[in-house]
Amino acid sequence: MPITPERSAGPRYRLDRITAVPAIIGEHKDFLLIGGLAGTAKDLAALTDDGPHYYGLAGAMGAAVMMGLGLALARPEKRVLVATGDGELLMNVGALATVGILNPPNLSILCVDNGHYGETGYQKSHTCLGVDLEQMAIGAGIESTCSVEKAADIAAGARMLRGSNGCCFVLLRVKPTDGPKLRRLMNPADARVRFRLGTLGHT
Repeated sequence: MPITPERSAGPRYRLDRITAVPAIIGEHKDFLLIGGLAGTAKDLAALTDDGPHYYGLAGAMGAAVMMGLGLALARPEKRVLVATGDGELLMNVGALATVGILNPPNLSILCVDNGHYGETGYQKSHTCLGVDLEQMAIGAGIESTCSVEKAADIAAGARMLRGSNGCCFVLLRVKPTDGPKLRRLMNPADARVRFRLGTLGHT
């Protein structure tokens, strides 16, 4: 018997990602950006106009945090921001332990949690059923964390993404609604070359 997709989350999920994600990131050119799958990849592509300082993943579920960690270690002079979703992060939540141990001061993680797997039909994810990814980040040893659930929380979350002395983790809870609709660059080889040119200036 087919399962009807549910798109209702609890009262914690009140923000609209289309406005909340740009508000919490602010000036995107201050970061090298890694976007997780589906919703967050589109969030960042829309925010940056698919710019050369942004690399969005496709078909690599669970890889966003580790890719951002490697980038932060390789480019310590740059601020790196990973924006990932709850489903994508749950696929490789152990990555938070490695981040917590290495604690690069230039790495910020933004988890856009809508409580659902938006890529596959809005089935409920574990976070909608009580799993708290901020608490997992704390348990992994990430000292600077916060949860953003309402508009009044966004400013504090934005400050944390930019001002932490060590790695930080910000959980942004949003309604399970669709994000920006756009066609983004989906060829990984082309995206790699563009990102390398945008960050290093040569191939």
